[in-house]
Amino acid sequence: MMNRVFEIAKKGGLDGFLLALLSMIGLAYLWPFPGMKESPVPLGQISTYAVSVIFFFYGLRLSPEKLRAGLVNWKLHAIVHISTFVLFPLLALACRPLFTTEESQVIWMGIFFLTALPSTVSSSVVMVSIAKGNIPAAIFNSSVSSLIGVFVTPLWMGLVLNTTNGHFDLGSVVGKLALQVLLPVVAGMLLNKRWGHFAEKNKKYIRYFDQSSILLIVYTSFCESFGEHLFNGFAPKHILFLGVGMLAMFFAIYWLLTFICGLLGFNREDKITAVFCGSKKSLVQGAVMSKVLFSGAQAGVMLLPIMMYHALQLIAASILAQRMARQAEET
Repeated sequence: MMNRVFEIAKKGGLDGFLLALLSMIGLAYLWPFPGMKESPVPLGQISTYAVSVIFFFYGLRLSPEKLRAGLVNWKLHAIVHISTFVLFPLLALACRPLFTTEESQVIWMGIFFLTALPSTVSSSVVMVSIAKGNIPAAIFNSSVSSLIGVFVTPLWMGLVLNTTNGHFDLGSVVGKLALQVLLPVVAGMLLNKRWGHFAEKNKKYIRYFDQSSILLIVYTSFCESFGEHLFNGFAPKHILFLGVGMLAMFFAIYWLLTFICGLLGFNREDKITAVFCGSKKSLVQGAVMSKVLFSGAQAGVMLLPIMMYHALQLIAASILAQRMARQAEET
């Protein structure tokens, strides 16, 4: 019976990792103390070190040759990164007047944080592969997006946080992200020729480590939020509206990119890469940057939109990618 349930969930895009994410939120609600600052076990610090290891292995699998080879198709790259770092934040800014109460402003800040994040790496490439798109371009764009996000995401957040709380140390934030994210990536790239084959050979186990680290970050973030009672002002209808809004945002960007790619005359493979890489957001980067940009208790609230978007984008993208694959087989 349980196997049947998991099969149905998998077909709908709900894999074991998404179910584990939901479990971490439930665990944080029932037992928040281990993830709080008062806990004798420094789970927050452990998760910080784990993040640097994640990005070291990510750099280890990213060869300089792949980056150089990907520079040719500049129109496709421009569309993906303009969508990721310009269209998304502008859409969130346009929707800001709809959030009038103090509680809704907190949710809007989390939504804007989501829109300022880079594209995700692994799932973008997977969806492009399923839909039979331009896989090398997907690898290039999703990889470069993560590096650009180290600088662009704090810039966007600095503009908003400066107008709300009146202070935001951009240099300190970029410095922390460079130390936690950029430096491990560069170190991994430098060691690619020596140890890159090891990372490729063991990518399955590295993925398990990545996912475990994200689960730990989510748990500790929500422990602080539940411990400080930050979710007390949010009714179930707010969460429902947020989910509907996240799904609407995904399809708004997806259809806009489809229209733009048609105007520019992209071939089928490049169009697939543009719509999937340009419409997705990285939960990994969101978890990392929330620890740097926001205080411990606030981080859980800021992560709520990106977690919902992450789940919904996987479900929607899985359905779309499978439909595109069937269309490719029929032609």
